[in-house]
Amino acid sequence: MASLQAARPEVAHREDALKNEYPLETGDSSNDNLYESDGIHDGLESPTKEEKITLRRVSDKIPWNAYLIALVEMAERFSYYGSVIVFTNFIQHPLPPGSRTGAGGANGQSGALGRDQQTSTGLNTFYQFWAYTTPLLGGYVADTYLGRFNTLYVGIAIAMVGHIILIISAIPGVIEKSSAIGVFVLGMIITGLGTGFFKANISPLIAEQYRRTKLFVITEPSGERVIVDPAQTVARVYMYFYLFTNIGSLVGQIGMTYAEKYVGFWLSFTLPTFVFMACPAILFFSRHKYIRSPPTGSVLATALRLWIFASRGRWSLNPVRTYNNLTSDDFWENAKPSHQREVQNWMTFDDAWVDEVRRGLKACSVFTWYPVFWLCYGQINHNLTSQAATLSTHGLPNDVLSNLNPFTLIIAIPICDWFVYPALRRWGINFTALKKMTGGFLTGAAAMVWAAVVQYYIYETSPCGYAANSKACYNTPSPLNVWIQTGSYVLIALSEILGSITGLEYAYMKAPKNMRSLVMSIFLFTSALGAALSQAFLPLVVDPFLIWNYGSAAIIATVTGIGFWLFFRKLDAQEDELNSLATGTMCKDFIPQGQLEKA
Repeated sequence: MASLQAARPEVAHREDALKNEYPLETGDSSNDNLYESDGIHDGLESPTKEEKITLRRVSDKIPWNAYLIALVEMAERFSYYGSVIVFTNFIQHPLPPGSRTGAGGANGQSGALGRDQQTSTGLNTFYQFWAYTTPLLGGYVADTYLGRFNTLYVGIAIAMVGHIILIISAIPGVIEKSSAIGVFVLGMIITGLGTGFFKANISPLIAEQYRRTKLFVITEPSGERVIVDPAQTVARVYMYFYLFTNIGSLVGQIGMTYAEKYVGFWLSFTLPTFVFMACPAILFFSRHKYIRSPPTGSVLATALRLWIFASRGRWSLNPVRTYNNLTSDDFWENAKPSHQREVQNWMTFDDAWVDEVRRGLKACSVFTWYPVFWLCYGQINHNLTSQAATLSTHGLPNDVLSNLNPFTLIIAIPICDWFVYPALRRWGINFTALKKMTGGFLTGAAAMVWAAVVQYYIYETSPCGYAANSKACYNTPSPLNVWIQTGSYVLIALSEILGSITGLEYAYMKAPKNMRSLVMSIFLFTSALGAALSQAFLPLVVDPFLIWNYGSAAIIATVTGIGFWLFFRKLDAQEDELNSLATGTMCKDFIPQGQLEKA
């Protein structure tokens, strides 16, 4: 049988490029532990079992072309958050007297549509739900038809149309009319669709610029032998990806809140649109610099068929027995092609690909807990902005405080990368992905506790008491300084480092190679479920129940975080084993080994 490389000359071309991108960092060619030639790990020394336990682990260098993709993400997030940051005021507050742009000026409250906080929160959570549901479609299209790179172009084109419609909803002559809300919602829907196509593919595209997948040993200049861990490298890639994300978010949010306050909403929707135009330009001029994976056909259908095949004979009227059968150790082993007397024609994959699917489903089971994480995170996009409007802002736009979140991330991410995580490794503390995720739930809960306490004191000090959010109180806020919200934003930022960044890493590392966009989109979809969960809290997003809104989220996140760790602590012990699985083969012309021998 002809090799896959012979059938795919572009693979060999990419491998030559990889040799130049990753020069050998170990020179002991006499070592028996050297990896066999594969174009990526040539000459690298694999660690022994003892070394895996005793040697310190470090990250590899991040490929320079990954930073080009991070620039694209930065521009897109500028446009996304630069627009979203003003949604709450645009929806909730009315046009200031005599204004045709919605600008409130130095001492006024900016607004446009004049709906209440429930409507504002409802539309914001709808947008979050929609923007993070559409990645499922974007991931499927990329893996099956267009590939990640081409699907990014499609997403950018769609989102550009949506941004233009948002501008139209805010221009004088439209913003004053009741029909403005219809134009605005249409813009949200189209922009959210483009965002979904973009988000499902930009995250895996940046990580696949780093190609090594196996542990290897190097000797540092100090003489210390250490293990270079691809999992830690991917984690580092996503930390800096998230750093660029929040630089774009911070600049976009600060600029657009002031544009809204002093000029009008039309400007706060127009400037992000111009910045968004940088995305296709950077992608086009750098297109030959990227490592790109082509589409591989409908592997989702094959994966589902594999699961159905593996589950045959394992169903029972007893739900406990069914659960035990479907989670038993031999569930996937018995479905491997090498275990079949007659290999099915649809089994166009090898045993290693079955292991990859098993690992991908484990990752998806981890993500089922994430909607509660996003329930806490989502508060910063709407309810905490509304809370700021009931505090004394001393001339600041009420929605500028949310910039404390990306500002904290920009500071904390390098601190974690340069100091915190290396220190933990030196001290022998294995801060695994699942441990970080658990910490993400608990710090998110702490942020909600802070918000609940602030809300209590707002009610106690507001001239309107437990009606602090009423229209009558727009110009008579609580005397408490708006900066007391700082704790909520800082804690949410820390929860993102532990939960959101790690989730991106986990989705990429655990997904089958030809399903990475799809598994990434499933992770992003949990944010949509978090938004849907937020809709259930809408009855609490009115006076005097806002304390319960934040308090309930805190309780649920705490219980979920504890349950998450108890449920997945055994999976945590398998982290190295799961990350080191061999890459499987899945293509329409593949002939399984057992079938090849018969031929």
